[in-house]
Amino acid sequence: MKSTILNFKKNNVNNLTKKVFQIVFLFLVTFSTQAQDKKAKELLDQVTAKVKSYDNIVIDFKYTLNNAKENINQDSKGNVTIKGNQFVLNFMGVTKIFDGQKTYTIVPEDEEISISRVNEKDDNAITPSKMLTFFNSGYKYTMDIVQNVKGRKIQYIKLNPTSAKDQRKEILLGIDVQTKHIYNLIEMGKNGTKTTLTVNSFKTNQPLSKNQFTFVQSKYPNYYINKLD
Repeated sequence: MKSTILNFKKNNVNNLTKKVFQIVFLFLVTFSTQAQDKKAKELLDQVTAKVKSYDNIVIDFKYTLNNAKENINQDSKGNVTIKGNQFVLNFMGVTKIFDGQKTYTIVPEDEEISISRVNEKDDNAITPSKMLTFFNSGYKYTMDIVQNVKGRKIQYIKLNPTSAKDQRKEILLGIDVQTKHIYNLIEMGKNGTKTTLTVNSFKTNQPLSKNQFTFVQSKYPNYYINKLD
């Protein structure tokens, strides 16, 4: 049972990592104007310019998973620090560190650390640079509704996958019109599952330790080290 729960957590951390980078690095790509909404592209371009100006980004977020049919309603919180092609993600009690070459997954509950070298050609690889091209193709996007959230004007852009094999029905990306920062990302699955990642805090150009993205094995003397490659 314990191993099942831990595997569940690891899988959720992997999925959540992808969603976090979808939010941040969606705006570092160049969007094609073909068959797309020009107003949506203009807003995306504005956010692109804003995000590219930052040296680093620190995000606190809330992750919600809902499926009424399966009676699933799960809330989790986490945070991620990103600089260049490095990141540290804390989610569901698990820490993932990517130093630019290797990923370190630290699970205190199991006193286990998994170490793997990342292959950028792997479709399942989770790195900032990999996410730079996530939305570059395979989606049509249009302007959607505007909502007032606690005095903030949130403009949504709808992204529809063009592949029939994609299990997501649609994606809604909420953008704060004033700050040009991401407010949330909502994914609607074809099976009725709805996942929402809401940014509670979006900080930039923070003073980071020089060892922020360095794995220090001596901090975990009793942990089992699992080298995957």
